[in-house]
Amino acid sequence: MFLTHVFLHLGSFLFNTSCLSGLLLSRPCTLSLKMDGTEPVQPSLNSSYIPTALGNHNISEDEENEDQSPSASLLPKHSSVPLAVRYSPEDSYCLVYIIFFLMGIGSLLPWNFFITAKHYWLYKLSNNTHQGGSEDHRSDLSDYFESYLAIASTVPSVLCLILNYVLVNKLSSNFRILSSLFVILLVFVVTTALVKVDMSEYRVDFFVGTLASVAVVSGASNLFSGSVFGISGHFPMRISQALISGQAMGGTLSAVASLVDLAVAKDVTDSALTYFLTADVFILLCIISYLLLPKLAYSRHYMLAATCTSTGALSEGGGAAGTESRVSVPPLQPILRKTWVLGLSVFYVFCISIMVFPAVSSGIQSVHKDSGSPWTNTYFVPLTSFFLYNVADFCGRQATAWLQVPGPTSRVLPILVLCRSFMVPLFMFCNYQPRDHLHTVLFTHDVYPVVFNCLLGLSNGYLGTLPMIYGPKVVPRELAEATGVVMSFFLTLGLAVGSAFSVLIVHFI
Repeated sequence: MFLTHVFLHLGSFLFNTSCLSGLLLSRPCTLSLKMDGTEPVQPSLNSSYIPTALGNHNISEDEENEDQSPSASLLPKHSSVPLAVRYSPEDSYCLVYIIFFLMGIGSLLPWNFFITAKHYWLYKLSNNTHQGGSEDHRSDLSDYFESYLAIASTVPSVLCLILNYVLVNKLSSNFRILSSLFVILLVFVVTTALVKVDMSEYRVDFFVGTLASVAVVSGASNLFSGSVFGISGHFPMRISQALISGQAMGGTLSAVASLVDLAVAKDVTDSALTYFLTADVFILLCIISYLLLPKLAYSRHYMLAATCTSTGALSEGGGAAGTESRVSVPPLQPILRKTWVLGLSVFYVFCISIMVFPAVSSGIQSVHKDSGSPWTNTYFVPLTSFFLYNVADFCGRQATAWLQVPGPTSRVLPILVLCRSFMVPLFMFCNYQPRDHLHTVLFTHDVYPVVFNCLLGLSNGYLGTLPMIYGPKVVPRELAEATGVVMSFFLTLGLAVGSAFSVLIVHFI
């Protein structure tokens, strides 16, 4: 037993020395042995999807040659596992998981805080702001504000994600992430300052300024989320899942904050002031959390492995040629060859979701609105549309931490994604008000929008998360970060197309 421990410590020393020398010589580290010698190697940083059902990864070369199935490329290859991967430190107290979870919250929280402040926008854009934002004083600005809000948030997002892909090898992720967060914070501080300013004489100017603010925040948020998701591609799949689950929690927190403000604050401006101040504080928390990330051993470990992989790719490509490829735009063709089905699945999932949420779902009113109950007048829309949808979305995303079926090459995944199309007519025939063209209401009970919003959120969370976490794992490791940006582009493109259709749906109803 004593000799065993001696050999294990000696082997640990030799392999650490080997890794350091390999990194100094700019060579990829490819040995595969685990320190304790008790379990088979399970590479955490990989370009492959590893199902939980696979118990033994010690596959012989003959078995690898015999596996010619479509999923063969998704299985780990021994020669491509960096040495640093195998000495994986523990994520102490799950701090890295929590930080990426917070980053996920911060990536969608600004947009969610804008769309869930429905009563505030109605108050600011109504024809008579002295009536406390009563919806009896309608205006074209307030009726279609959410549809234009969706367009203003998604179109610049697509452009920023294209820019992010171009700059992924030219600007450091730290610069892209921190600059985006500071821009978001600046815009939210201005938005908070305008809450108590009387804009009744400048409603159109306020409308245009708000849409411009949304455009800037959305572009910066997507630059931030695309960069963070690209970084998460270097980590195990649980970290990508934490990031995506955090995005859903961002929507849930904004919905809860909106409900609390409505219940506590007597004035709509007091409610909005507290609401946006909460967003300001949370954005600051995201900045602080990200600055702490490089100080944790777990995150430094995987970033070192990513550096080792990139260095190895450069050395294989030659000196000058490798240096040139490092600063150029990542190759798009090999990424799309592996991920086009997953990308289209992400695109369609979020396209369908944004068609009805929030432009249609937030317009569905209680059939008992005339009763005068606070439930039917004040809390029905925030609860049924925003809170239930975001909670269901979070549950769907969190479920992918334990259940990852169907797999990345399964044909069932795109079929399930296409089946979500029926959600659009279901919402259209609920009690959406006002109805100018489509006067038929088929679902005349308040339970229907509750069920539909839960189903929409649950399917969006689960079917939208699976292809997002699969994408960076089915490509070579040196393309993982760029693939994360590409998958984020498909997501945002789906939001942009869906938001355009949401305007048509609202006008059609």
